[in-house]
Amino acid sequence: MTMAKTVLVIDDDPTQRRLIQASVEKAGFACRTAPDGESGFTAATEAGADVILLDLTMPGLSGMETLERLSERVPDVPVIMLTATSGIDTIVTTMRAGAVDFIVKPANPERVVVSIRNALKMSSLTGEVKRLTRKSEGGMNFDDMIADAPMMRQVVRLGQRAASSDIPVLILGESGVGKEVIARCIQGASERAGKPFVTVNCGAIPENLVESILFGHEKGAFTGAVSKSLGKFVEADGGTLFLDEVGELPLDMQVKLLRALQEGEVDAVGSRRPTKVDVRIISATNKDLAEQVKAGAFREDLYYRLNVFPVDMPSLRERKEDIPALVEHFISRFNASEDRDVQSASEETLQMLCAHDWPGNVRQLENAVFRAVILCEGVELQPHDFPQISGIMPEMADLPPVPARSRPDNDVEDPVSGEAAASLSGAGPVAIKGENGELRTLSDIERDVIEYAIDFYQGHMSEVSRRLGIGRSTLYRKIREYELDPDKRKIG
Repeated sequence: MTMAKTVLVIDDDPTQRRLIQASVEKAGFACRTAPDGESGFTAATEAGADVILLDLTMPGLSGMETLERLSERVPDVPVIMLTATSGIDTIVTTMRAGAVDFIVKPANPERVVVSIRNALKMSSLTGEVKRLTRKSEGGMNFDDMIADAPMMRQVVRLGQRAASSDIPVLILGESGVGKEVIARCIQGASERAGKPFVTVNCGAIPENLVESILFGHEKGAFTGAVSKSLGKFVEADGGTLFLDEVGELPLDMQVKLLRALQEGEVDAVGSRRPTKVDVRIISATNKDLAEQVKAGAFREDLYYRLNVFPVDMPSLRERKEDIPALVEHFISRFNASEDRDVQSASEETLQMLCAHDWPGNVRQLENAVFRAVILCEGVELQPHDFPQISGIMPEMADLPPVPARSRPDNDVEDPVSGEAAASLSGAGPVAIKGENGELRTLSDIERDVIEYAIDFYQGHMSEVSRRLGIGRSTLYRKIREYELDPDKRKIG
């Protein structure tokens, strides 16, 4: 498994393509090439790339025309122009059209690699700024989640259903699994996207301040109340209130929370009249609330009020297929925030990280990668960059291989077992043979596969295109060709 960034070289000169490809691959990047603008544009939009090197002068679709199309279709992918002339007018024109750099041919290998690394660093910074902006503006969605493991795909499906209404959601899971992330995604996919998302850690508030922090207080309501406070419920009005570790709430506050949920209004400390609020409640806990109810530590009526739509978040050890993608995501984030230039983690490192049990879950992995990125002296994270983990691991030869990223077809490993075997025999979700026993046409099978994928992924088109390995534009074109209705789904 490689996490190397992919460079796409679009140049009509085969010698230049070979020279650049050799220097790019020597520097540790994956490289694809295209001989003209049309095929290069298709490769960029359908197969994807992290950086594009684009020749300015090409027959057919010119470099400038290709750049304009790329800027429109894949605006987040940095483009470096290759030009035979260093004329200032040409350079200014390409930069205005969206190029991040230019290289005068014949391309110096070191100059090419430096330019690619700078472009990746800038792309990483831009991506982190956009991520933080989406988070602060309540616009995170399920596309932002790393959720390829089968258990996580189920979490995403449940989250998408929860987002379609204001139903109270209770997210269950160990500490550090990312309960707040799924809560933010539910908000970002709902009609409350862009509205306030207010988090309250119920276990971190002193008991005597819980009421004031949740419901607010009037000036002078108690000693130290030197000014009026609105409280978290009013702050979240119109949006979502995320009650983290809700099982830690004191019993007397549970009564007041229940009333706020039932009446849709809150009583600030010292206030004479209640305040109406429109708040969607998402709560989370790492405790067994049902057991707490039996023990008398949690009110039964509040439990049923919160536990209308439960979502179980798996621990990281239950979704190890996601570890390589999570590591790559964290490397990118910390490169941006710490001004580092780590490209990936070595195969041995990933093998070690996937074998670890991660009692602190995703939060522990995030902190471990942060420390490793700071410690790393090269461009690849090595096992010794994780001293607290490598010190307790058995020999590398005894570790299991890195888990493969899971498949959409119910994770069938054998290509002719399970659903795949049923399909080959003409049964199953997509039949290969027709009623006459002969093979069906490729277009008929393709139509059924696309229809089944839309069903399987609940009409989530970015997931459908990613799983089928085709670009979204191609997917929508085929939907039109086959006259499919993406909104008419069979699977609940």
